[in-house]
Amino acid sequence: MSKEDFLPLEITHLVRDSCLCMHLQRAARAMARHFDDALRPHGLTSGQFSLLMSLNRPDAPSIGSVAQLLAMDRTTLTANIKPLERRGLMKVSPHPKDKRSRCLSLTDEGRRLLKEAFPTWQSAHERAEDLIGTPDAERLRCNLVQLS
Repeated sequence: MSKEDFLPLEITHLVRDSCLCMHLQRAARAMARHFDDALRPHGLTSGQFSLLMSLNRPDAPSIGSVAQLLAMDRTTLTANIKPLERRGLMKVSPHPKDKRSRCLSLTDEGRRLLKEAFPTWQSAHERAEDLIGTPDAERLRCNLVQLS
């Protein structure tokens, strides 16, 4: 291969400095680590907390609706459900109107853990917003919702 077959270093720097996808991925990993560290004493990751919180509602949602809410494919969601189900924090049951479909719900233990972990999440969230700045955090949130 000759040198002409490679992209110039300037292009690498252009992508490094301007790629929205890369910067968003880096920020998402940093934010997830922040919340993972905070939630670790409760035995939860940030993703598990979000999944459990998505089930905190009066009627058990379908796997499909939770996957859509969390922007996950069903296979990934199913893989994330299994450890929480083994820990007795949630259960999977047949949909009352369509036995081929499955619903997800919190167990009493899951509700207890979520209630216990919420103040920790709230403190971590406040620290993250303080780092970003409240008006900027609100603008970021709106932009992220728009992107998703």
